Amino acid sequence: MKLIIQIPCYNEAGTLAITLAELPREVEGFDQVEWLVIDDGSTDETIRVARENGVDHIVRNTSNEGLARAFAKGIEACLQLGAGVIVNTDADNQYDARDIPALVGPILAGQADLVVGARPIDAIEHFSPVKKVLQKVGSWAVGSLSRAAIPDAASGFRALSRDAALQLVVFSEITIIRIFVIYRPFRFFAAIGSVLFATGFLLGIRFLYCFMTGSGEGHVQSLILASILLGMGFQNFLIAFVADLLAANRKLLQDVRFKIAKWDRLERNAERDQFASDITESGRR
Repeated sequence: MKLIIQIPCYNEAGTLAITLAELPREVEGFDQVEWLVIDDGSTDETIRVARENGVDHIVRNTSNEGLARAFAKGIEACLQLGAGVIVNTDADNQYDARDIPALVGPILAGQADLVVGARPIDAIEHFSPVKKVLQKVGSWAVGSLSRAAIPDAASGFRALSRDAALQLVVFSEITIIRIFVIYRPFRFFAAIGSVLFATGFLLGIRFLYCFMTGSGEGHVQSLILASILLGMGFQNFLIAFVADLLAANRKLLQDVRFKIAKWDRLERNAERDQFASDITESGRR
């Protein structure tokens, strides 16, 4: 099985050589270990440094497209190159390459398809207190969304199995709110609808109380606002059901995409094996 270590780069000529010097060429459980650099439109000597330091594959963007797109393009290239497991790391050497065997261990053991390496956020001196808090809040939000314990969601030190990479859909410039809308649409819209409906209901109860006690004429505004909020809440519940149906269709399309990708891989392997068999048979003749 092949392991490919990919490194997205943007003007990383100053640190890339240090990072590459630490990367392993042999990892237990793999027959091959290759390196791939995604040059995201660098204007310095990043490509030259990559070539001089033995990088096996280089993917180039003609302009800077951002980390998300560079990561996605690297994953696609790794899949085409036949990677069984893909490790993503950064070019600034902030992750210890000696941890790669531990990172891929759960995948080799069949315990996970995606492993994220966690940094000691509290101990990183160049992180400001605000950034540390945001890191924790973001990790909590992603963990809540995925229903998994993810202490460092922003970590670029990740390992993916081939199956996970085939199913991966990368969104660029996407916020946490949009992720919730895409992957938990019913919960998202139902939560908003519940707040609006509950607020409108309480205002309606307040108006009824005032009306029953003879002071309803001075609280007509509450009745109007309650009606508006109840209507908005009900509409959000309807949107929640429609969005949930769309999410179900999205999951079906992702399953189809995954199966087509696996089938394409099987066909390519069959063609390669047939070609090798024909060559062998021709040599015997």
